[in-house]
Amino acid sequence: MTSCGKVYLVGGGPGDPGLLTLKGRECLERADLVLYDGLVNPLLLRHVSARAERTCRSPGPDGRVLAQDDINRRLIAAAQAGMTVVRLKGGDPFIFGRGSEEAAALADAGIPYEIVPGITAATAAGEYAGISLTHREIASAVAFVTGHEDPTKSGRSVDYEHLAKFSGTLVFYMGLHRLAHIVESLIDAGKDPATPACVIGRATTPRQQTVTAPLRELPAAVTAAHLRPPSLIIIGECVTMREKIAWFEDKPLFGRRIGITRPSKQAGSAVDRALELGAEPVLMPTIQILPPSDWSEIDSTLGRLADFDWVIFTSANGVSGLLDRLWSNGGDMRRLASVRLAAIGPATVAALARYHLKADV
Repeated sequence: MTSCGKVYLVGGGPGDPGLLTLKGRECLERADLVLYDGLVNPLLLRHVSARAERTCRSPGPDGRVLAQDDINRRLIAAAQAGMTVVRLKGGDPFIFGRGSEEAAALADAGIPYEIVPGITAATAAGEYAGISLTHREIASAVAFVTGHEDPTKSGRSVDYEHLAKFSGTLVFYMGLHRLAHIVESLIDAGKDPATPACVIGRATTPRQQTVTAPLRELPAAVTAAHLRPPSLIIIGECVTMREKIAWFEDKPLFGRRIGITRPSKQAGSAVDRALELGAEPVLMPTIQILPPSDWSEIDSTLGRLADFDWVIFTSANGVSGLLDRLWSNGGDMRRLASVRLAAIGPATVAALARYHLKADV
C-alpha cells in the first residue's frame, strides 16, 4: 500500500519572484507535483523539476475554469498517491487566498499538510509604490478589506459605516471592478472625499501601475489610466508618502520586456539581472544544448589526451560537456596532466575554475 504523501500550502508572494520565501523555494524544489494559481509569477517555476499544473478559478486564455472543490480533490488524490504536493498561491495563502478552505479539506481527509506563509499583496504593493501602510505620525492601524465578497453568502459583512470612521489606512483587495461602489459607499458613510487614495495594479512586477487621486476622483482617474487587475486600493494619508519615497518605478529598465534567448537552464543570471533593473524577463530559449548522437569519436579522443599539447575550451558548455564525459568514462583530471588549457572568455574560465582547473591562456 502506498504511504500517504504531504501537501504544502505555499504563499508565492505578490509577483516579484525574488519575494518567495526560502522555505517556499525548498518546498518547490522537492515537490512531486505543483498546483499553482493563475496569479503566480511563472518565473517561480524555475525552482520546480516536477510536473506543474495551472489552476484557475476564472476563465483564462483557454477558457478552462477549475472549481475550488476540484482543486481540493486534486490535492487530496495526489497526496493519497504518495506525492509531495505544493499548492502554490499568490500572496499569502490565508489572506483572501482560500488557503484555509484547502487546509480544512485536507484535515477532513486526514492528509498531512503544512502552511508556508507568503508576503501578502497589501504590504508588498504599498512598499513597492512608496507607501507605508502605517506610520507613527500618520496612521497607527491598517485594515485589510475584501472588495469582492462571496456572492453566495447571505448578507454583507463589510461595514462601510465603521470603515468610514476608521482612522488608519484602508486596503481593499480584489476591488477594481467595484471601485466606484466602494468609493461611493465610503463617502456616503462620512469619509472625507478629499482623502488621499490610490490603486496599484500588477504590484511588484515590471508592469506595476499606480494611480493616485483624492478619493472622490479615484474611479475616474483609474478609468482614464486603463489600469488592469490584479490590483489593490489604498485609502489614507499614508498615500501622500509616495511623492517622496517611491522607488520601484524609477528603476532604469522599468516596464521593458526583455527576451532571454539562452538555454533555460542557463538563463538564471540574465533573468535575475533583468529583474534587478526593473525589466520583465521573457524566457524564449533559441539554443538547446544536447549530447551528440554518437560519442565514439569524442571517446576515442579522450582516450589519447596525452598525444595533445593543448585543449582549447570555447564555451562553458564545452567545459562541462568534455569533463563530465571524461568522468563518466572512468577518467578524472589526471588525464589532463600533460596538456595545457586555453579558454575563450571569462565565463569559460569560470567554468574551468568550478572543476578546480586554471586556464593557461
